[in-house]
Amino acid sequence: MCDWQPSEQRNLWQKSTYVYKNRVHICVKTTSAVNNYGGGFFMKKVIIVAAFVAVVAICLFAAPTQNANADYLRIHIRADSNAETDQAVKYAVKAAVVEYLTPKLARADSKAEAMAVVKAELTSLEQVANTVLADKGFVYKCHARVASEKFPCRTYGNLTLESGIYDALILDLGSGRGNNWWCVVYPPLCFVGGENNGTNSIVYRSLLKEVIDKFFSRKNAGK
Repeated sequence: MCDWQPSEQRNLWQKSTYVYKNRVHICVKTTSAVNNYGGGFFMKKVIIVAAFVAVVAICLFAAPTQNANADYLRIHIRADSNAETDQAVKYAVKAAVVEYLTPKLARADSKAEAMAVVKAELTSLEQVANTVLADKGFVYKCHARVASEKFPCRTYGNLTLESGIYDALILDLGSGRGNNWWCVVYPPLCFVGGENNGTNSIVYRSLLKEVIDKFFSRKNAGK
């Protein structure tokens, strides 16, 4: 049995130590003082930390199947460096590439068809990117290819793609050692038509924030 003794921290916790079968045991439990001294705030912090750990665990340790990954074709554009100018031109290249590929991918009804379109356009994509680079005064070039690469867990609207190996259109600008931009070519989450005036633009959502918001909304509704 534990002989509970109040701690020195305003009775927020109780702790006792006892010896049983040559082993030292430490007993810890919370007291009602938690509810009287910041208990609600403390519990919120515990819940937030737990939710964060859960989301990270889902993204890092989920084991996506190869068949699931095979349904998607992603895009990866790597900047030459993390210099402000290199990062800025990366987004200029991204905009030009998206504009160029959007009407062509509209004809693709499957990932296989999207792959065929992208592979057929690799040289043209390099030319599109190189035109942007030259117009901005950069001397390095773009190298485009299709390959399989590791991508982190990411949420696009209502779709969450687990971390894993995906087929991807890869564009290296110069050395390709800078921070990168990635999205999904097929289904065309980042290649929506221009006729909608942005109404189908992708909204990035935080899965962690949604978990926390849902918990507290249910808690408040029950009051």
